[in-house]
Amino acid sequence: MSSLKKKTAHRTVRKRLVAALVLFLVGIIILVGRMFIVQFISHETLLTKALSSWSRELPMEAERGAIFDRDGEPIVLNKLAPSLFIIPRQIENRKETAQTLAEILDMPLEKAVEFVERKGSMEKLHPEGRKLSFEQVRKIEEAKLKGVYIADDFERQYPGGKSLSHVLGFIGVDNQGLSGLELIHDDMLNGEKGAIELYTDAKGRDMEDMTANYRQPAKGNDLYLTIDQDIQSILERELTNAQLQYDPDQMFAVAMNPKTGEIFGMASRPDFHPLAFQETHPDIYNRILPIWSTYEPGSTFKIITLAAALEEGKVDLEREQFYDSGSVEIAGTHLHCWKREGHGQQTFLEVVQNSCNPGFIELGNRLGKEKLFSYIKQFGFGQKTGIDLLGEANGILFPMDRVGPLELATTAFGQGVSVTPIQQITAVSAAINGGYLPTPHIAKKWTNGETGEIIKEIEPKLKRRVISEDTSKQVREALETVVAQGTGRGAYVDTYRVGGKTGTAQKVKDGKYMEDSYIVSFIGFAPSDDPELIVYLAVDHPKNTVQFGGVVAAPIVGNMLEDGLRTLGVKPREKQVEKSVRWLDPVTYKVPDLIGTTTKDLKEMLLPLKLEVEGKGTKVIEQSPKPNVTVNEGTTIRVMMGEGE
Repeated sequence: MSSLKKKTAHRTVRKRLVAALVLFLVGIIILVGRMFIVQFISHETLLTKALSSWSRELPMEAERGAIFDRDGEPIVLNKLAPSLFIIPRQIENRKETAQTLAEILDMPLEKAVEFVERKGSMEKLHPEGRKLSFEQVRKIEEAKLKGVYIADDFERQYPGGKSLSHVLGFIGVDNQGLSGLELIHDDMLNGEKGAIELYTDAKGRDMEDMTANYRQPAKGNDLYLTIDQDIQSILERELTNAQLQYDPDQMFAVAMNPKTGEIFGMASRPDFHPLAFQETHPDIYNRILPIWSTYEPGSTFKIITLAAALEEGKVDLEREQFYDSGSVEIAGTHLHCWKREGHGQQTFLEVVQNSCNPGFIELGNRLGKEKLFSYIKQFGFGQKTGIDLLGEANGILFPMDRVGPLELATTAFGQGVSVTPIQQITAVSAAINGGYLPTPHIAKKWTNGETGEIIKEIEPKLKRRVISEDTSKQVREALETVVAQGTGRGAYVDTYRVGGKTGTAQKVKDGKYMEDSYIVSFIGFAPSDDPELIVYLAVDHPKNTVQFGGVVAAPIVGNMLEDGLRTLGVKPREKQVEKSVRWLDPVTYKVPDLIGTTTKDLKEMLLPLKLEVEGKGTKVIEQSPKPNVTVNEGTTIRVMMGEGE
């Protein structure tokens, strides 16, 4: 028995040894296999995870795409404005760091303390730590604060100041577009962010044996607009002068190529600076008035009635006569002409020149409601033009089932309908350009921000033909006589053939017409035989003047057209319709160039204009209005004195 027990014990030991050896070998195999997997199969994955746990990315903002005018003149650029970041675990003396940052960034100490006490892997400070000045950056670098980093960032620059601000919009502190073109084209303007990848251990200390990686940011794409900076400056100048002279509630102007729909300029008041939008009421910066504002257009709308009547052969402007007694009764309502005593016997061409309401009511009746409203819609009213900006309104037309004799009559002379300025200028463009309705647009092309290569070009689009070339020619000729001999004489330019139409519309509030509050407007184009430029201006409730489009708006548009045509290189025309001068017409003068004029010379000048002198010095260094602007006799010219060069 003992021998058997011994054999059994030996077998048990051997089995256990074999099992242990097998387990050992299996462990070795597993360990070797695991090491093989770690070293050769999962090496990259595990290394990436390790690097990720060690790395801290210091973001490098991409430079946002610039914005240029049609000729490559800069409208929006960028300047370097670095931002501040911290790695909290690397900060050695939190109290000292907080105090230093509070002083340099001009922020409450409590906020600085809270900032440096944060527990994140990397933290940024809003808004005090963003868009730093070079002086602030210099002081932070000189302080040599552990855990505090400065990263590249950018701030928008506006060489034109407030110019075109409503259209351009603005960006937020994180460089995202918040309004205007900056918002619409945020994806295209935004570049691709870069980063500096730092490596730190669990305690936030730099891993000196690990080389930092740098990922280059990519600049955003550049946008070229249809805007002409010189024409934009002319619009801004004239609105500023009108603001000083008339103190209106608001006003706006649009300049466009009537053949293509390209916007040359768009301006409005009140305005704002994109870098200070926080100081402006949202109603100002959120509304692009030329596409958002809706109101009764008044007599500028008569151009549509005129074009429809001519196209349908309902009137012969020179041969047919019309008698205006001063009013006409429609459905029991007396509708008056602006000239209460009436214009008497006149041709229909004189009806157009005199902007005679009863005469246009007659044209509306000849057309009938179906035909007139069909043309109104064909000219684009009651629907968006499709301009590439946000916030465009539709305008309002009478529903056809509600159009009776009275609604037909008021619509024919521009009352009872609601339109936007962009609809108005687009429709009149179709009336004068040969009959084609363009799609207004403001973006011209995109280029690669790094290489300058063209990415996309925006071609002009014509929606449809509304009237014939012959009708369009008759409209142009009739509107030229309005400027030369009718209500638009204030827009007459000696060297160019100008056509246009005045507008005076009573404002509506809570469904009722307001007393002594009007929107006065003028739409003008030139040269009238081959239009290259069309301008629409509306002034909301001008003060201290007669509220008529011909008195307030027409002279301003005349200035815009004259200077704008010179900017475009359009040659003057030799033949013009002779201007009819009336004894009540104001005497006008061209503002002389006073820059460099001495105090003594100013005193000796016999100017038919008033002078208001400001500043100290012996020479004129600035003047307003600018040289060559046409103004009425007695207008005040403001000059700033200085030492000059």
